[in-house]
Amino acid sequence: QVQLVESGGGLVQTGRSLRLSCSASGPTFSIYTMGWFRQAPGKEREVVSALTWNPFSTYYTDSVKGRFTISGDNAKKTVHLQMNSLKPEDTGVYYCGAGVPPNYALPYDSRAKYTYWGQGTQVTVSS
Repeated sequence: QVQLVESGGGLVQTGRSLRLSCSASGPTFSIYTMGWFRQAPGKEREVVSALTWNPFSTYYTDSVKGRFTISGDNAKKTVHLQMNSLKPEDTGVYYCGAGVPPNYALPYDSRAKYTYWGQGTQVTVSS
């Protein structure tokens, strides 16, 4: 099965940056979308950003627009999330997800769009 591994999390101060990476392995050929969700303690998992290849498109939740940038490599099935100007409210476990057919029509913020999930990487922003 497809496996996703996240990296790049850590502890930073407000205003600093982190770059998260997610790499897929296994039978990745059918992956058409990859995204990032985060979950804070006691909160629901929420979409942060996602991208789709062929055609290429991106999505950002309102709270990270202008601060985060998603990028990826379709051939390698990797995705990155450059997080700038981090705020304490960005704290949480960040999970990478990957979607395969037949979920093309599902919106970016639907967890059902993503068939595979990584173990998560902790991001902590101190104030």
